Amino acid sequence: MGLRFRKSVKLAPGIRMNFSGSGISWNFGPKGASISVGKRGTYLNTGIPGTGLYSRERLDSPNLNTKKSTKNFESSSNKTKLTIIVRIEDDGTIDFLDSEGNQLPENIISLAKRQQGTYIQSLIQNKCDEINSEIEAIGEIHFYTPDPETKPKYQEQEFNEAEPIKPILKKIGFLDKFFKYRQLTIEKENKDKDDKYHEEFCTWLEKKREHEENESKKRKLIENDIYSDINAMELFLEESLQDIAWPRETIISTEIINNGDVIFIDVDLHEIEDIPNKKASVPKRGYKLSVKEMTTRQVQQLYMKHVHAIGFRIIGETFFALPKIKNVTLSAYSQRPDKSTGQIYDEYLYSVKVDRNLWSRINFNNLQSLDIIEALTQFNIIRKMTKTGVFQAIKPFNPD
Repeated sequence: MGLRFRKSVKLAPGIRMNFSGSGISWNFGPKGASISVGKRGTYLNTGIPGTGLYSRERLDSPNLNTKKSTKNFESSSNKTKLTIIVRIEDDGTIDFLDSEGNQLPENIISLAKRQQGTYIQSLIQNKCDEINSEIEAIGEIHFYTPDPETKPKYQEQEFNEAEPIKPILKKIGFLDKFFKYRQLTIEKENKDKDDKYHEEFCTWLEKKREHEENESKKRKLIENDIYSDINAMELFLEESLQDIAWPRETIISTEIINNGDVIFIDVDLHEIEDIPNKKASVPKRGYKLSVKEMTTRQVQQLYMKHVHAIGFRIIGETFFALPKIKNVTLSAYSQRPDKSTGQIYDEYLYSVKVDRNLWSRINFNNLQSLDIIEALTQFNIIRKMTKTGVFQAIKPFNPD
């Protein structure tokens, strides 16, 4: 069987500010209730629907020794605002744009930097952290490997959809009885309401029944089936692995043998060319984001760390999800071009046999201190790799 794990996507950060005749102000919050930060102070703005007016209340104090807030109403038509978007690209480019996506003139950009430099710097730092966090996630996925001594537990998910409320039917009044059409109209309205309620109630009841049935199956799967049924073991392992937010797309195939005691796992890794190869830093001065490419050796070392971290995490998740498994054999491979023909073929990077008892000796409360590249050497491993992270093809373990 094969699994394709989800690939995380991050949106580029952005922040908006408004420009008026009195200078630049920064607005935060939902439409109709925002906070403005400008050179005249910090205000809470609350719109009054349908009037063209808004309430403005000062949140900071012009005098440090007093705490005072004022509230007044002004016509929103007297204030013209220009939306400014600060956008930072993955290559470190910083753009100041209007609402149409056009680059703003330098005088407005300079004014924005003078008045709200702190916010712009924080935005640059956030983008820097976003770029570098992808690098960190590549080599640190094993940090969250579960302890094999902890067995999976069923956690009931409540049915949260509210039961439909029975409608209040209109009563036929004394005078209604003297006018047949009025009585018939009320009766029809009541019948329509009652029919709609019964339809909604039956739908709700069916959803509730399906939910309870699924929960019963999940409970049986976790508390019983994964200890005896190979098909159930494969299903639960697949669900467990798919729940993990993998930093890169990963495909695996599994084969459980020996009455559920042994599992063989093949991991299809992405290529070294897909590894992130840029790091970011924020200079101490100015409003810049420096993005530089890593050296070839740094990328190789990151890839070496990543492929071992992926294997370590999958082995750990397997021992955790399937308490019956006594031995895991994991083989990791990647696609490589043949230099003589240019054809793409699978090349195994390493293959390792892991016994549950030996695996349990690892301190899973201190995985940050683990040398992930050396961690698998305590087991029976086949690997040809240089210190700089260059792999040679190996022949993996196969079922006997």
